[in-house]
Amino acid sequence: MTSQQPLRRLPLAAAVCAALLFALPACAQTTAAAPAVVAANEPAKVEKNAATGIAKLTLTEKGVERLDLKTETVKAGKGKDVVVPYAALLYDASGKTWVYTNPAPRVYQRQAVTVAKVENGVVTASAGPAAGTTIVTVGAAELFGAEFDTAH
Repeated sequence: MTSQQPLRRLPLAAAVCAALLFALPACAQTTAAAPAVVAANEPAKVEKNAATGIAKLTLTEKGVERLDLKTETVKAGKGKDVVVPYAALLYDASGKTWVYTNPAPRVYQRQAVTVAKVENGVVTASAGPAAGTTIVTVGAAELFGAEFDTAH
């Protein structure tokens, strides 16, 4: 077994997680304390950027809690490289690599990452979020599913 085989399975795993996320809105409970930016009956507000096609996701506190999102900060690598945990990395259907940044409380946005190497659970990227940026390490696949949910 080569070290590349587990990487080939990641798009399938992301797709399965995304499919499971489609059931999440049906299970969501309305809370009276939901932020004004998110409709009371929706776990997330998705705002697509027409120019980039990338959405800004704003979750309710309950949405963040249900997804049990975890974050870490991007670390500086050698030169201009940055280092992120492999758990934060997502692959889309085209094989492009992404992470979700957390620029504000309960706000998440997908950002492209150019992977230079993956070793021991750590990704060295030649392009991506700047060192010090907060990124999602647990729950990113669910955010990806929420971003592309076309059921609404």
